[in-house]
Amino acid sequence: MQTLPVQDLAEFVGAHAQPPVLLLDVREDWEVALAPLQVAGAQTRHIPMGQVPGRLAELDPAQPIVAFCHHGVRSAQVVAFLVHQGRGPVYNLTGGIDAWSIQVDPRVPRY
Repeated sequence: MQTLPVQDLAEFVGAHAQPPVLLLDVREDWEVALAPLQVAGAQTRHIPMGQVPGRLAELDPAQPIVAFCHHGVRSAQVVAFLVHQGRGPVYNLTGGIDAWSIQVDPRVPRY
């Protein structure tokens, strides 16, 4: 499984302008409302983990995907599923939104 450290996310997004990187937020609605993640140059789509199989058609197979959740466990499962479905390139954001809050942007609330 390919992983991406939170410190490298902005640079990764900048290096993949066409098609733009998709940040796939697989958290629950309340988590997204509490601590959203936006990165300039990336698209963000929220699909809770349990809905990903049924909404697979919404994901462009040519678009690089960086999946994330709270700590990286749910998103790792989603990445494994997407890879099994033949999607790629797909990355798991190491440490999730919690690592982002600690290491990159402390304005994003921790929970």
